[in-house]
Amino acid sequence: MKTIVNIARIIVGILFIFSGLIKANDPLGLSYKMQEFFEVWGSYSMLHSIMTWLNNYALIFSLITITLEVIVGIAILLGWGARFFSWLLLLLIIFFTFLTGYAVLSGKIKTCGCFGDCIPLTAMQSFIKDIVLFILVLIIFFGSKYIKPLFKGRLSFMLIFVSVLLLLGFQWYVLIRLPVIDCLPFKTGNNLLELRKMPANAVADKMDFKFIYEKNGAKKEFNKNQLPDSTWTFVKREDIIIEHGKNNEPPIKDFFLTTLSGSDTTEAVLNNPGEYYFFFINNVAKDTARWLENFRKLYTFAKEKNRPLFIIASQASAAQQFFNEHNNFNITVLGCDATALKTAARTNPTVYLMQGPIVKKKWGRINIAKVIR
Repeated sequence: MKTIVNIARIIVGILFIFSGLIKANDPLGLSYKMQEFFEVWGSYSMLHSIMTWLNNYALIFSLITITLEVIVGIAILLGWGARFFSWLLLLLIIFFTFLTGYAVLSGKIKTCGCFGDCIPLTAMQSFIKDIVLFILVLIIFFGSKYIKPLFKGRLSFMLIFVSVLLLLGFQWYVLIRLPVIDCLPFKTGNNLLELRKMPANAVADKMDFKFIYEKNGAKKEFNKNQLPDSTWTFVKREDIIIEHGKNNEPPIKDFFLTTLSGSDTTEAVLNNPGEYYFFFINNVAKDTARWLENFRKLYTFAKEKNRPLFIIASQASAAQQFFNEHNNFNITVLGCDATALKTAARTNPTVYLMQGPIVKKKWGRINIAKVIR
């Protein structure tokens, strides 16, 4: 039994550390996934208020979850505080299994973000992984008496304490810059036009339809091969997925650049010859003092280099007022879907140096000044 417990301890510890470190590379990504769960649960009236509150603190919960995941993994490997951390490990795996199980059973959430965007797993794959981990965690929980500390004295505590500081520091680093390892489709070197296209090996969903008709106040469903006579009144058509396709979504979706009048100008902008800049901004009113002066320098530098500079904002009208009406920059402002902008820009703001449709370089908020060096 002792051997089985220690094998389980090593497997679970390594997986928890690995999973946590991948997510620590992009804590905002996990916070967005949490918000997706909160929004789905918020559709239930009894949960709406608390889910709205939780949604506002998604980033804090993301940082706490990531830190706990890594620290529990380290503690289990070190064998320090075995009883306490086996309880914490059990609570975490119950929570994770609940989330992935809900995603599978509800069908409302396609991915759970267990390994971030670097190793995407479907909801079912994540659920199976958590079931296996749950079994291993139970072995650790009931066999915690067989776990002995690797080090005596305070060394284990000091290792965990230093790990917490390093982990929190790393997460702070990527939040004000950009992920160290970019696993998103907008990473440096990618062709945004090509990634907006459907994959060549895409298999479409197999669809069927049902039709709702009404007669004498009663509604009834019909299939396409057995439609009613003219005495029935058509109400609506509902699409039914018989079989899900494969690889039938482009890597970049919902990324449309629109003018202030609402016209789609994505192709025209991304086919711009030569080099130009994208300045992504999700909220022009947030932390303005921290980036406005650097933006002025970027604006001047872009004009000197004869490189077009585009503002891309989720709230285009607010950005138009801020940059052109209040600050007289006379610069092109384009609108973008808020979700797509969050994927493209992990800091507020983020700058891209583009060459045609290709992302040449990227800078996070704190590094904007480096654009002109």
